[in-house]
Amino acid sequence: MKKIRLFALLAFFCALPGISRAQQEQPLRLGVAGLSHGHLWEVIRRAERGDFVIVGVAERDDRLRAANRLRDKVDASLFYADLEEMLDRTKPEAVIVYESIHDHLRVVELCAPRGIHVMVEKPLAVSTEHAGRMAALARKHNIHLLTNYETTWYSTNHEAFRLTGEGAIGNITRINVYDGHQGPFEIGCGKEFTDWLTDPVLNGGGAVIDFGCYGANLTTWLLRGERPLSVYAVLKRQKPDKYPKVDDDATIIVTYPSCVVQIMASWNWPMNRKDMHIYGSRGYIYQDTPAGMRVYDGQKETSLEPPPLKAPYNDAFYYLKAAVRNEIFQEPYDLSSLENNLWVVRILEAAIQSAESGKAVYFDGEQAESPSGDLRF
Repeated sequence: MKKIRLFALLAFFCALPGISRAQQEQPLRLGVAGLSHGHLWEVIRRAERGDFVIVGVAERDDRLRAANRLRDKVDASLFYADLEEMLDRTKPEAVIVYESIHDHLRVVELCAPRGIHVMVEKPLAVSTEHAGRMAALARKHNIHLLTNYETTWYSTNHEAFRLTGEGAIGNITRINVYDGHQGPFEIGCGKEFTDWLTDPVLNGGGAVIDFGCYGANLTTWLLRGERPLSVYAVLKRQKPDKYPKVDDDATIIVTYPSCVVQIMASWNWPMNRKDMHIYGSRGYIYQDTPAGMRVYDGQKETSLEPPPLKAPYNDAFYYLKAAVRNEIFQEPYDLSSLENNLWVVRILEAAIQSAESGKAVYFDGEQAESPSGDLRF
């Protein structure tokens, strides 16, 4: 494994193009595709930080394009109705996507042939069919296709990764992941967001997609890319009056050769939560909050507050710039990586299939990848 990793690192650095220090220090030229996603605040809050400059914004909805929170940060002349026109006129290095999950494919279809890198909000795609097409385009045109999760930037998750890698709690035997909130309507998500978030086509599902993706992403990483054996899921509509078209509660059990993972994703929690319990052969890790955790090593429980993550590993936009400028190396199972997130989509699709059939979905060598092989690590 060490020899393989060393070879990959050497190949990575040897392949780096000649980029001067002055070019590296220039702000990333960033395009924004869509304005309907509730996570738009992430780019708004960082718009004047200096590590990127927004060169263009594309939004098809006339009303939303005319009245949005980015208007205070970006000149009106840089807003476009057509994404293709925005790309050709402003020539961004990378695009961040704030549209429906279904539209991720459309954005990649336009960006990849132009050599423009893409970062989408979680999850990568609505289906393995979409994911496979996106992966093929990214690989053909040699672009980064990253997926952004809030939990990627939690110091406690990275400390859990380090501790499990060092064997601090023995071999991982079980992981329970808890994600969700009271519901998108209940917490006041905007209509432009909920119109597609609660649509089975545009979002691919309900809570199973919206929050099930976190657990699939984290466990693929924590298990260093280990392939799952099967997925069994139960999807519920506890509030059919509010969410008649999609599930609002999902329980997903993913079995691996080494352990069992239970992902509990819901729009019915009485509070916001993104926490995780990792059990090992001689201890446990309770990742309670982004900054606080508890570790039991077989003798005593210790509360920890890991140090804040360092740039570019502490922020989606620092990370995107570093990836585009070839300043970092990604393992295939890393949280933002294409390979990890292809598996996320496969697990979520299997969960939906399992819930519909009432049976577990089993992976074998052929089922674990798309016909073109795009879902292989």
